[in-house]
Formats: sequence, structure tokens, C-alpha cells
Amino acid sequence: MAIGSNRLVLPLILIALAVTTTYGQRRGTSPDVQDDGRVTFRIDAANAKTVELAGQWPEGRVALERDGEQGPWQVTVGPVPKGVWEYSLVVDGLSMIDPNNPAIKPMRSPRTSILHLPSSPPAAYDFREVPHGTVRLHTYHSKSLNRLRDLTVYTPPGYDEHSEVRYPTLYLQHGSGDNQATWTVHGKAHWIADNLLADGRAKPMVIVMMDGHAALPNEGRGANTERFAQDLRQDVMPFVESTYRVSKESTQRAIVGLSMGGGQSLTIGLNHTDVFAWVGGFSSSVPTADGIASAINNVDATNSNLKLLWIACGKDDFLLERNNQFIELLNEKNVKHTWVLTEGNHSWPIWRDYLTQFLPLLFQQ
Repeated sequence: MAIGSNRLVLPLILIALAVTTTYGQRRGTSPDVQDDGRVTFRIDAANAKTVELAGQWPEGRVALERDGEQGPWQVTVGPVPKGVWEYSLVVDGLSMIDPNNPAIKPMRSPRTSILHLPSSPPAAYDFREVPHGTVRLHTYHSKSLNRLRDLTVYTPPGYDEHSEVRYPTLYLQHGSGDNQATWTVHGKAHWIADNLLADGRAKPMVIVMMDGHAALPNEGRGANTERFAQDLRQDVMPFVESTYRVSKESTQRAIVGLSMGGGQSLTIGLNHTDVFAWVGGFSSSVPTADGIASAINNVDATNSNLKLLWIACGKDDFLLERNNQFIELLNEKNVKHTWVLTEGNHSWPIWRDYLTQFLPLLFQQ
């Protein structure tokens, strides 16, 4: 197929250096992490009337104070719990990235910076001295959508050396407002996969991360899943399966996503169990019964084809009630599934944990 590809291969150790900065070595900038876990945030905003910090960690919203009449605004908080956190600076009511911090969460409209405080011993999403895979960036022409789009692909350690191996594929989707880079830069999906592989807990796999925003603005949100499915089936899957050494067997394909991407994954996966034998959703914007009519009207085929249908949501997630209703539908129709109810809300700390639980289940006998 005639798909243009502009590929940049990035060894993951370079991503580690670019995204996880040792802030304590950058005194006078922001964020500045002290040895006791406290963090100082600063910004030069000479004409501002108010500046606030909006951090994702507990008690993360506080006011900054000006250091003298002409000095920077600053505040010291914490100690901040270990983890990968989002935060913004709110200047006179405008939420914005920290201009001193190069670690920015990939979004359609970036307004969030990243604070990564590694754990000791390392958490599942922290960088470890283990064999690392590669993140590859593609630009391709989607014939079905008639425009250029971007794609991120993770290949496991040893992919380039073991030319005889064909790998299973996971299609991993982000949520509304994010993009194809968010699962690696902010979600640390590549490090999670590397660490699980190093510990012998997961199978080597290729992970494909698409831009989930497929509909044009004038088409409305209702068309997005349909357009995304067109791009996935007609353009991305043929491109991946002709470019990478991956299996074309349904038992070697999985699809999962979070929030909006969870709804896309459940809709596409359950309507095409002959294509995806492993399906999941994290804190999903779940489909309606009509949206998965193919699955619930042919339950015997659905249950026969599926190796795993895995759905998880947090007790404090605003989408919990919709997920509960979806589980009731699956129970009523006798669709086999695994339901995981956890602590937590609608946020990336929860989704990193879900991915850590989900990957070891895939492509097992």
C-alpha cells in the first residue's frame, strides 16, 4: 500500500534523559526537588496579580508568593509522594505549562507539565537498568481519512536482532485531549513493558499507539470512533503488518485504551472478535448496547473468539456508573469478561497501574 513514512528511531535511554530530568541540579529554575522530597516551583510573571500551583498529587493546589516586588513567584510544597505527576501554573486564572520545565505532557492543547519523582526501589513505570526496547515515530498518509497522521510504535528489546521472530501486537489508545505520544512520554508504557519483560512477567510484543482523534471538528464527537476504526482497519493495521514482523492471527492481536480510547477499544474489539482476541478498557467511556450489537447478538462466537475481555475502573471515577451499567449488560448477555474495581479516580496514576496488570495477561496460553 502507498503509505508515506517518516521514521525516527529513538533509543529509549534518550527518552529517559529527555523526559526525566534531575531537577535538583537546576537550582533557581522550576521544579526544584530537594533531598527531603519537597519541591519548589518558580515563575517570572512580573505583571501577574495571582499565581497558583495546580498539582495532581494530594493537596497539590496552593498559591505562589512573590519574592520581593520584582522577584519571581514561588512556593515550596511537600514532601511530594513519589510518582509521575501532572501540574499546571495558573496565572491570573489562565492554566499553563511551567515555562521552565521541558517535560510537557503531550496533548492536543498542551497546558500540563510533568513532575517525575522516581521511587526506590523503582516502580513499574520508572526507568531501570534493564534491556530496553525502541520507540519509533511515523508520519503516514491515511487514505481513509485523506490526511497525514502520526503514529508511535514500541518494539521490544531484541526486535532488530531476532529477525526470525514474529511478534504479537497490542493497539494501545489514549484518552480525550491527549495524543499518540502520551502513553510513552507521560504514561511510561515503554518502561512498563521493558520492566515486565525483564522480570519475566510479560510476553515480548509490539505496541502501536495511534492518534485517537480521527474525526474532523465539523463531524462532531459522535463520528470519532467510526473514523478511528476506519483508519485503524484500513490504514494502520496494514501499515504495521507490512512494516513490522508481527503476526496476523487474531489470537496475536490485542486492543485496549483508557477513557475515550477505552470506548474505542471496546467498540472495535467486541465488534471484531475475529480480529482481536484480547480486548480491554481502562476507565472507559463505554459503548452502548447498540454499539456492540455484533458481540451481544452472537454471544457464542464472541465467547469462543475472545481470550480475554478485561475492564477496570476506579471507585472514585466519574465514569464508574456507566461502567457498572456496561458490566450489567455483559452479565445479562452472558459475555465472558473480567471486571476489576479498584481504588482511585480518572487519572494517569491509575492507568499506569492498569497497564502493569494488563500486559502480563496478554498472549498467554
